Amino acid sequence: MLKIVILGSAHPLRGGGLATFNERLARAFMDAGHQVTIYTFSLQYPKFLFPGKSQHSDEEKPDDLDIRIKVNSINPLNWQKVGKELKRLKPDMLLIRYWLPFMAPCLGRIATIVKKNRHTRIVAITDNIIPHEKRPGDRLLTRYFVSKPDAFVCMTKQVQSDLESFAVPREKIGLYNHPLYDNFGDPLSKADARKNLKIPPNENIILFFGFIREYKGLDLLIRALGDKRLKDLNLKLLVAGEFYVKPDSYHALARECKVMNHIYWHTDFIPNDQVRNYFCAADLVAQPYKHATQSGVTQVAYHFNKPMLVTRVGGLPEMVKHNEAGYVVPPDPSEIAASIEDFFKNDRSDEMVISVKREKKRFSWEQFIKGILKEAKLDADALMPFILHRA
Repeated sequence: MLKIVILGSAHPLRGGGLATFNERLARAFMDAGHQVTIYTFSLQYPKFLFPGKSQHSDEEKPDDLDIRIKVNSINPLNWQKVGKELKRLKPDMLLIRYWLPFMAPCLGRIATIVKKNRHTRIVAITDNIIPHEKRPGDRLLTRYFVSKPDAFVCMTKQVQSDLESFAVPREKIGLYNHPLYDNFGDPLSKADARKNLKIPPNENIILFFGFIREYKGLDLLIRALGDKRLKDLNLKLLVAGEFYVKPDSYHALARECKVMNHIYWHTDFIPNDQVRNYFCAADLVAQPYKHATQSGVTQVAYHFNKPMLVTRVGGLPEMVKHNEAGYVVPPDPSEIAASIEDFFKNDRSDEMVISVKREKKRFSWEQFIKGILKEAKLDADALMPFILHRA
């Protein structure tokens, strides 16, 4: 049994996919017979850096997880305290979730202190090395952080390449598929999901899911929805997620494209127990991102057996095979509209669902945690409890 600490977002923070991922990762290691503690933030973002309504979840604390609210992202005295605490705790592995240069001083300082115990292996799961929304000093901060871990785990070739651009040796980087988000419950029938959302049963539904930020390309999807080729397809766009930008421009664009009446705006934060309603209500999940690394939305779509439309940016083409599990197109409204037309006009759903079910086998938590332990250079025998547990 290994003693593992995950340093990153978790309950009571909402954190979107980050908190969900970290909690699911903890359970995967626990299923393998290991002892896992999550150190999360007492303060994650100062208010000026957080565009949403609330950083905290209204959901109950998970009873099965040891979550300790310890880390203040902007207080150097706190970093020192947490670092010394983890140094004394001497976990076999400290697994740090790195997604934003703003976090580099905090996470890097804690890692520096923990390493002094000459026992703990430091592994960073890197979501974004070069952030979607750039700020002055990003590269300097990231360069500081990437000098600290013993190894890195990334989930797309794009992030691997970004790490190498910071002179991180290839041998310190492991590339593993983003696992499925399989913790949102079992699939519902489309009819039941739409009934729960009060959506008519006979419409063709495209889902845009997640926090709404400029780089995610909702504007491209709205323009595509106004394409004359889609006029007679009885289409509705279901927008599900909180605005992290001002909504006015998106509403104005929808009116300009004459599609306001073809959009369901569900733009409050979507709690975990409601996620399956949105995916199960949809026919096609769209991610028209303008740039990206990877996205957890694809992994939720795979879990619920939903075909996807993604743009040819970042690591998205690695996750969705074109004309099999969905479509991979340029971030262009006309190209997006053409694929939507093909999907609904030619009844592509059934054949693509078959491909989705086949492809999703690539994205297992078993393989992911096995990869982390390999990169950490921990004893291969540590994998045996997992194999026995699953047998």
